[in-house]
Amino acid sequence: MFMSVSRVARAVMPVVALAVTAPLAAQEAGEDRHAIASPDGRLAVEFWSADGLPRYRVTYDGEDVISASALGLRFEVAGNLDRDLEIAGESRDSHQSTWELPWGERRIVHDVHNELLVSYRHESGDGRGFDIRVRVFDEGLGFRYEVPVPDGEHRAIVDEVTSFAMPQYATAWWTQAADYNRYEYITRTTPLIEVETAHTPFTARLPGDGVHVAIHEAALVDYSGMRLDQQREGVLTAELAPGPDGVAVHKDGSFITPWRTIQVAEEAVGLINSDLILNLNEPNVLGDVSWVEPGKYVGIWWGMHIRTMTWGSGPIHGATTENAIEYIDFAAENGFDGVLVEGWNLGWDGDWFNNGAIFSFTRPYPDFDIEAVAGHARDRGVRLIGHHETSGHLTNYESQMEAAFDLYERLGVTQVKTGYVADAGDLIRIDENGEERREWHYGQYAVNHHIRVLEAAAERHISINTHEPVKDTGLRRTYPNWISREGARGQEFNAWGVPPNPPEHIAMLAFTRMLGGPMDFTPGIFNLTFNGPDSPNRVQTTLAKQLALYVVIYSPIQMAADLPGHYAMNPEAFRFIRDVPTDWEHSIALQGEVGDFVVTARQERGGADWYLGAVTDEEARVLDVPLDFLEAGRSYRAEIYRDGEDAHWHDNPYPVTVETRAVTSGDVLHLALAAGGGVAVRFVAGEAE
Repeated sequence: MFMSVSRVARAVMPVVALAVTAPLAAQEAGEDRHAIASPDGRLAVEFWSADGLPRYRVTYDGEDVISASALGLRFEVAGNLDRDLEIAGESRDSHQSTWELPWGERRIVHDVHNELLVSYRHESGDGRGFDIRVRVFDEGLGFRYEVPVPDGEHRAIVDEVTSFAMPQYATAWWTQAADYNRYEYITRTTPLIEVETAHTPFTARLPGDGVHVAIHEAALVDYSGMRLDQQREGVLTAELAPGPDGVAVHKDGSFITPWRTIQVAEEAVGLINSDLILNLNEPNVLGDVSWVEPGKYVGIWWGMHIRTMTWGSGPIHGATTENAIEYIDFAAENGFDGVLVEGWNLGWDGDWFNNGAIFSFTRPYPDFDIEAVAGHARDRGVRLIGHHETSGHLTNYESQMEAAFDLYERLGVTQVKTGYVADAGDLIRIDENGEERREWHYGQYAVNHHIRVLEAAAERHISINTHEPVKDTGLRRTYPNWISREGARGQEFNAWGVPPNPPEHIAMLAFTRMLGGPMDFTPGIFNLTFNGPDSPNRVQTTLAKQLALYVVIYSPIQMAADLPGHYAMNPEAFRFIRDVPTDWEHSIALQGEVGDFVVTARQERGGADWYLGAVTDEEARVLDVPLDFLEAGRSYRAEIYRDGEDAHWHDNPYPVTVETRAVTSGDVLHLALAAGGGVAVRFVAGEAE
């Protein structure tokens, strides 16, 4: 393993509702049920053995969220752990603490939970079995397997029996898994019964009271990523990405699994406002990480997607010394922190999708003087952002990684965007016998590969922004240099995707993909109809919505993704991108429904100003937003960037009205969003009374 996992230190402060004293359901004769509730008592989980089959159940206000569901593991050789098990004992604990994020949606995170450890052992008395450790928060829970194995013995996990039983006609929002395009699919809205194989985070709204539930995992380390497979109607079963030998996970000695997480909220925004995923990860193992710097950047990137530049060499090669210096000067003049340059290194010519074995990560093209470019960036107070596209060839990258990071360290490059463009299941590694093996992007080998990259980068004070990644499970807490990642359909799909991202896309991401953590979506496109208004490829938002994305979509690094010339044509709207920060003291999702709209407010870290972003789907929408998140007794100047008259994502996407008004925490902001539109607001703090 690449990270030792220790128990979170216990605080001495008590947490209420530690145990459930009455059974959650009528017990069958002889059943031994063990239950625990959240600190507020509303959420509860119980474990038992039904005729030797380990089971669990989750309730919220006494109603099932997850009905009786299976637990267990199956191995290639050693005895399976999914039947003939009984509960042999339990232990309980509670925890209450706060901790600080070095960067993030908020500075202070509160960790308040109750914990139950239930020991399942084989009826034969041979000691085989597992412990389930569950931590229950007010906003959800996480449980993991802790499996004792004699020293020196190996376990090959071929199947995890964990399931999540939910009503068949719950409304589900999901993207397909085990398909070629990794996580990069348009979110589907279906009854749960129509779900096939889905990625997590997986979000659903239950019938009846409409409670929202999100299933995901936390602390994915030295294990295979989990997808959900509906094998029986209404029962989603954990399915682990297999290795090339058919085994999902190899383990030597005792081991733990990632946390299986279930977030629960009455309103959809409650899912966003949860820190459950972060709280289930281990604390920072890197020590002083003051060198990890949030910020905004521009780059040689969008031009390749709209085909005004190329990654490979030739007459319109993007990564030239001249172009890079132009972008650096633009960044310096407009207050941006960094410049990303893609396509600078040898290997892009020809079919780069299949060129993974020939990429060099230290040798530039002749028309890119990396020494001169890095020196110019330093002189202008801008950091050069590195780029490593692997085309999914893990071994080629690992063989050059140390030298590549050494080069960047010498040049003063402190952030690197990595890429793993390859079909899902087609990552390449060369084994110890020289044989080519194929791996999943979220298989155990790839999961561990990313940790190796993070550790090598951290030794040189370099942060990593991963594209085509393994999904985010909160490891930014443990490795704060994992500063962002992709892991969903980003802005580039608007350039060439069939179809491009629909108007509802952001209101989907906020309640699904974004529950895992930051996303490098690359917002800020101003030329929305680059191929003409009737082209199938265009940005399906208004211009005001592109501004709102800087608040709604969280990432500590945000790109102004369009070409510099397009910003020069609209300096008034561009001012919001120049002003908006990327690191926050507080963040609050105020209003929203999955796939319809979302309103988010954030306070800049170390300052008093607040920012608000609101986006809608294809429907025009009027929202009244109370400003009670602002500091009482203080006046603010609201700088409002809203959809202009007759704005519409398809017919008239460009009008933006900019207006200013004085507001206080007692006011209500009336927001009119055009179809596919949005609003961005900066609240500039005045003197407190």
